[in-house]
Amino acid sequence: MADNPMKSSFELAMERLRKKDADEGVVTRPLSDQERAAIAEVRNFYDAKIAEQEVLHQSAMRQSVDPAERDLLDQQFRRDRERYTSERDAKVEKIRRGEAP
Repeated sequence: MADNPMKSSFELAMERLRKKDADEGVVTRPLSDQERAAIAEVRNFYDAKIAEQEVLHQSAMRQSVDPAERDLLDQQFRRDRERYTSERDAKVEKIRRGEAP
């Protein structure tokens, strides 16, 4: 028992996921420093774009008193935020696969 210390539920879940990936043929490889830097750059860029959109959204919301216009502004902001998030995730995944960003 001393040779095998107890594992947390997180460790057990990660082992199951690694085994499942291995059974399905999913190959994982460590990221290079260059890939990590590219991923960080992509994330920083899109986080800045989202923050910029949020500031613009808050400004527009302060200027509007019409509930219909405010709903429209909210929908537009959510749509833009989702688009930026989707673009960011796609670029990060492309870098992880080893393709050029």
